Amino acid sequence: MQFIDRVEIQVKAGNGGDGIVAFRREKYVPAGGPSGGNGGNGGSIVLEATTDLQTLLDFRFEHIFKAEDGKRGGPNNMTGAQGKDRIIKVPCGTVAINAETEEIVGDLLEPQQQLLVAKGGKGGLGNKYFLSNRNRAPEYALPGLPGEEFHLRLELKLIAEVGIIGLPNAGKSTLISVLSSARPKVADYPFTTLVPNLGVVSKPSGDGVVFADIPGLIEGAHTGIGLGHEFLRHVERTRILIHMVDMTAEEPLASYETIQSELTAYGHGLPDKPQILVLNKADAITEAEAEAIAAQFITHIQIQPLIISAAAKKGLDRLLQAVWQSLDSQPEDIRSQEKVAY
Repeated sequence: MQFIDRVEIQVKAGNGGDGIVAFRREKYVPAGGPSGGNGGNGGSIVLEATTDLQTLLDFRFEHIFKAEDGKRGGPNNMTGAQGKDRIIKVPCGTVAINAETEEIVGDLLEPQQQLLVAKGGKGGLGNKYFLSNRNRAPEYALPGLPGEEFHLRLELKLIAEVGIIGLPNAGKSTLISVLSSARPKVADYPFTTLVPNLGVVSKPSGDGVVFADIPGLIEGAHTGIGLGHEFLRHVERTRILIHMVDMTAEEPLASYETIQSELTAYGHGLPDKPQILVLNKADAITEAEAEAIAAQFITHIQIQPLIISAAAKKGLDRLLQAVWQSLDSQPEDIRSQEKVAY
């Protein structure tokens, strides 16, 4: 499946129907007066979040969306039919942005949550509306108003509570595969992971927590180098980060500092997120070498790392315990903080 997380679409709400000019013509109704009905309102464009979609791939094939126009008013004071709304299904986690002004229109986080992105035009008034003591036979009506039209950019930000970050080949995909039932592609070459992978890990209470394996970041990722720039946005929704460092790398401490620099350069609150530092691949080096590397981190950044081996499934209980403690220490879910009423 191709992973598409950013698309641009054109939305056009329906135009309002025209009001009409009409008069009552019944045989035994003297001075029947005006009876032109109002036009119906045009349909609106509405985004609706659904769990049935995981990407924005469908929008690569259809990117122009129009709602139905309202109908003209009728005689005998009949109002025209309203145009049907156009409901557009999008994955949970989709952000709608006005592509021309860069203004965020709304954010869809929960299933069945709806967002009005283009309002239908109001129907025009029929001549019955203009009846007055001065004008007993108005011979004019108003046309319907045009519906709103916008150029939108849709961006998908995965909703995961725990994000796993690190340089390519740090072991992120291996970790998520052993912690959950997810089966991402795992190989010993850079950029094996080309799309974010999600996995659900069960807490001791039985609740499921979504982990996201973010594609490897490299130096300059925030400027568009490598794969990281396209996927840094997926880290924004996470509550905590697991920063994995490959202890078999030439300079593990420099690897850590590279990722931290990218998070700082990207901004959007990423540097402020709680992090759990994990030194991976303990099975590939001696215990003394692993302790020496951990001592470097303690000395230079004053952080006590966890030493694990994702491949050998060692140290994972301590890691999960640290994750649960970090999540429980945060009083409010980041998703509830991001909800906005529209």
